[in-house]
Amino acid sequence: MKLIHLPVAALLAGVLALGGCAKLSSPEQYYQLDSGVTELSQRSSGVAVLVGPLDVADYLQRNTLVQRQADNSISLDSSARWASSLPDDINQVLLRQLSAQLKSNRLALYSDQAGMEPDVQAVVSINRLDSGPEKPAVLEAQWRLLDKNGKLRDSRVVQLQEAHTGTVADQVRAQSKLLQELATSLSKAVQADTAKLASAAKAAEQARKRQLAAEEKPSSRQIPVVEPVRNRGDILRF
Repeated sequence: MKLIHLPVAALLAGVLALGGCAKLSSPEQYYQLDSGVTELSQRSSGVAVLVGPLDVADYLQRNTLVQRQADNSISLDSSARWASSLPDDINQVLLRQLSAQLKSNRLALYSDQAGMEPDVQAVVSINRLDSGPEKPAVLEAQWRLLDKNGKLRDSRVVQLQEAHTGTVADQVRAQSKLLQELATSLSKAVQADTAKLASAAKAAEQARKRQLAAEEKPSSRQIPVVEPVRNRGDILRF
């Protein structure tokens, strides 16, 4: 067997090259959306809301962060990853924000709805949620409110935008802010719809009470008295 001897300088150069490559490849960073809520409502008498189902665009359902480039092309940052499932993170932001803004803890995710009888259901579709080093964070979504019978009560298409400094961390902050604004839009719609339903129920109850009162009130019409007719007959004397 013939041994091949390499110069020491060549070996050192190879080691240094490998070390340089190791330094160039940055370590993975993990990120999570921020719900912006420090304390949840403890009220058990608030409106009952079922959040979901949530539909998230296919291009967002991955572990790596999506980066939108200046030419609107999409790339994946292999060094920036979500700490958990992005749809799960979005669900938690919406759930916690709605609980805080509606001042109610009677909320549940669509996947955990067992035994819940919601007053309203919020169905959400996320068509776009991304940003880039030179692109602002953009959210394009649609939400629909359904009543307890599945009837559509309200719907809206939302497009929001938030600036950032360009770093991945600030991009995640900006995306979190957009989801918080989406939750605000939803909570206002839930409050308006709940108030409308309560007003309609109150009006119906008042109308029912007036109808019952009218039926129980005695009639003021005078019923004519029928008197026997007396005929004067001739008195016969014998």
